[in-house]
Amino acid sequence: MVFSFANALACALNTVGFAEVVRDLMKDDFGTVIVDSVNDVRIVGVITVTILLFISLAGMEWESKTQILFFIALMISFASYLVGTVIPHGTIKQAQGIFGYRGEIFVSNLKPDWRGPDGNFFRMFAIFFPATTGILSGVNICGDLKDPSTAIPKGTLLAIFWTTISYLVVPLTVGACVLRDASGNISDILTVNSTGVCVGLACNLGWNFTDCTQTQSCRYGLANSLQVLGQISAFYYLITLGVFAASLSSALGFLVSAPKIFQCLCRDNIYPYIGFFGKGYGKNDEPLRAYILCYVIAVAFIVIAELNTIAALISNFFLCVYGLINFSCFHASITNSPGWRPAFHYYSKWAALYGAVIAVLLMFLFTWWAALVTFSIIFFLFEYVNYTKPKVNWGSSVQASTYNMALSSSVSLSGVEDHIKNFRPQCLVLTGPPNQRPALVDFVASFTKHISLMICGDIIMVSHSWMNKRKVRSFYTPLSADGLRAGARNLLQASGLGKLKPNTLVLGFKSNWRESSPESIEDYINTIYDTFDSNYNLCILRMMDGLDIIEHFEFEGLKSTFPQSLKFLCDSDQIKTVFQSDQGKKTIDVYWIADDGGLTLLVPYLLTRRKRWCRSKVRVFIVGDEQNMDESHKQMIALLKRFRLDFNDVIVMTDSEKRPHSKKYVNKPLTFTIKVTTHQKTWHLSLPVPQSDCPSALYMAWLDTLTCGLHCPAVLIRGNQQNVLTFYCQ
Repeated sequence: MVFSFANALACALNTVGFAEVVRDLMKDDFGTVIVDSVNDVRIVGVITVTILLFISLAGMEWESKTQILFFIALMISFASYLVGTVIPHGTIKQAQGIFGYRGEIFVSNLKPDWRGPDGNFFRMFAIFFPATTGILSGVNICGDLKDPSTAIPKGTLLAIFWTTISYLVVPLTVGACVLRDASGNISDILTVNSTGVCVGLACNLGWNFTDCTQTQSCRYGLANSLQVLGQISAFYYLITLGVFAASLSSALGFLVSAPKIFQCLCRDNIYPYIGFFGKGYGKNDEPLRAYILCYVIAVAFIVIAELNTIAALISNFFLCVYGLINFSCFHASITNSPGWRPAFHYYSKWAALYGAVIAVLLMFLFTWWAALVTFSIIFFLFEYVNYTKPKVNWGSSVQASTYNMALSSSVSLSGVEDHIKNFRPQCLVLTGPPNQRPALVDFVASFTKHISLMICGDIIMVSHSWMNKRKVRSFYTPLSADGLRAGARNLLQASGLGKLKPNTLVLGFKSNWRESSPESIEDYINTIYDTFDSNYNLCILRMMDGLDIIEHFEFEGLKSTFPQSLKFLCDSDQIKTVFQSDQGKKTIDVYWIADDGGLTLLVPYLLTRRKRWCRSKVRVFIVGDEQNMDESHKQMIALLKRFRLDFNDVIVMTDSEKRPHSKKYVNKPLTFTIKVTTHQKTWHLSLPVPQSDCPSALYMAWLDTLTCGLHCPAVLIRGNQQNVLTFYCQ
């Protein structure tokens, strides 16, 4: 909302800048005045913004063509200025304080010389700051770009680079060529017969501007003339053309971007009474109503007709927007959301926080009362959304932060002893389908709402001191059942609380399946079926030495009863596993055979975010054929970039359909003929889905074949077909 309003104000600012130049041009060069100096700016400004409105209403094609013309004019103007700094300057130019490149002029202009009641650094910064507000122009029109995920980063960074160069070149060159004060009077040249006191740098250059400097009546020089760039240019009116092009180009850009941003906001139905402006027209869905609204706002501020006043207001709003953007990036980083994957390699959350803090400080240093008004508006808009809770979901970092706080609080609460003073009736209500027993639901809700917990399920929490000692953030829930499948099915249905509900089941590989009974194997495979039926993801971990560590302990009767086992594990020493060691520069191989939503790619990425795995190399293996191998490789590289997954290499397997090499792998026919080194890998493979007509023993043999003989951890992963990875603009 604030950003849309700031863009509308920026349109007014640039239009007023154009109108002031036109007014001065008519008055100084043609001696023409329409009404007076203030009303002339208003008249020219309103006419100009009306013409820009018609260009915007014509569509993006006309706007783009107009911007190209403005850009060409601006480049011609810039070239004329640079040429003017190096050509010789005659007496008339010297009388105006223009002497060409001189080191003493450059040194003298390095020192500050603020003038007037508002003469200070922060006031000048506030006036200049709107010149940098075009950084989000590409984002503003991302809906009209062919490939926004590529065009916006490249265009934004290149725009920042070239505008920074131009913003540095102009003050450095003009500051090395022009004095601060000059009279413009040719008679002020020093001759042999000149008498009187001469003070200042101009005396060394053969001119005496002492009188106008001391009386502050100089009409020329950097501190006095707004036309100094035109005066130093090779051709004066080319600078005027450049000013026209720059101001009109920016005004047109903001007039186009503000309605498009506001249109998206209106369609989200977050705030009341603005949905009217969300309607689009034509094949490009042009926001014509929003254009008219932006035009009205721009005209209202053009009537102010004071460039510096509008610039200060715009600086305040844009600083607020940039501060919120920076803080949003920082907040998304500290919530550790897997979906937050900045593709910019030099991104730092601390730089984002620094930008947010600096933006807020500058707002108060510029205009403290305007900063208070802006933050009051922001607070009101945020609280309104927080109160009404509109039905929109963008995957906000606030949602991720809420999850982190809830998870941390829940884990902390589970370790706190109950006390009678804190007793609350936390009810487990056996309602069956709640809509079939509304009286029971309403009765319990009448004394638990906003006070305590109400659950339609059976969750039992017990002590988990062993996991606390191991610094594992987890809940522990024992469950009595007749078998693996029955217990797993109950946990799949009852585990979790609200959003704190698991979506992935992790199993250990049944390494003793050859010695197990058919019923035990059937139980294990049916658990996999139940997992997919419950819409869960599934991971099966296989370790080289198996997962059972009971044989490491010399404890008689450990397997006899569950409570003894639990007590022993809680009190025993911690056993260190391979996952607690620093992995160094090892390799994680990902065999992405089936698109299951991206979980097979996300898990390795999350591993590499950990300190122990951050130096590990990730290789992705995909299935392809020899004829299209290069094309498959390029497509996969592009896909990984769109997912912002910085994986090191992609390998296309062309022999996946061939029969195993029985001579090479005696009794261990691997489906993938990839050579495995014993000291570098962790394998991540797409888990094959068991078919209903496939015998359980045959499926176990299949899984065994995929991972047998590996001297590294192997994980078989299968998602539930729900996407877990996002592109740039999602």
